[in-house]
Amino acid sequence: MAAPLRLGVNIDHVATVRNARGGDLPDPVRAAQIALLAGADGITAHLREDRRHISDLDIERLSDLLDASGRPLNLEMAVTDEMIAIALDHRPHAVCLVPERREERTTEGGLDVVGQADLLAEAVEQLRGAGSRVSLFIGADPAQIEMAAAVGAQVVELHTGAFCDFLREGRAREAGSALDALRAGAAQAADLGLEVHAGHGLDYETAPVLAAIPQVVELNIGHFLIGEAIFAGLDGAIEKMRAAMDAGRAEIGG
Repeated sequence: MAAPLRLGVNIDHVATVRNARGGDLPDPVRAAQIALLAGADGITAHLREDRRHISDLDIERLSDLLDASGRPLNLEMAVTDEMIAIALDHRPHAVCLVPERREERTTEGGLDVVGQADLLAEAVEQLRGAGSRVSLFIGADPAQIEMAAAVGAQVVELHTGAFCDFLREGRAREAGSALDALRAGAAQAADLGLEVHAGHGLDYETAPVLAAIPQVVELNIGHFLIGEAIFAGLDGAIEKMRAAMDAGRAEIGG
């Protein structure tokens, strides 16, 4: 039987809307509260170097909320001295290390763990020493997965963006190949003792497909849910996503 499947809700883009006009509204911490009540198992927030959405104050307030609720905060961040210092100060339940470029609209790909092994090993050691569970956001590439285990990460989050894009564009063959790679990557990571998460670009159609991969125990979803909230409310969008995930998981008896 597959392990239960968790839903992490990324509230970054509530802050994007707030920052577009300035001021305090809409409040991403209020969005986190609604998400938890609607069935989210945890909250993800990406504190970028350019602070384009989530702010340092948001992280402080989210840390207080999640500590009080007993739910995990998953802090996404680049591997920089500044971000590591912030994580060491807040000691979130989980830290997901991601690649970051100021020019990108969103995270474009996975970390190059093979090419940054020494840097990542040092960061992982520091973060684990502070009590955080460390995840690396990577593509479903065998060499990257193997190195993720070698540098001491406890979790990998597999980048699902290519699969989702291919499926939406009607490119069935490429989508099938990308899905095969995700399945193989999840199996490899689990065999290496890594917990397996997945995320990027997931929606009601693609999330159930990933939910049917037995080694995947968490999906992190943000932009789609915040967009759907305009039409269905955030609680309604999360409840529908939770039901879609559960339907996908039911296919493998999880």
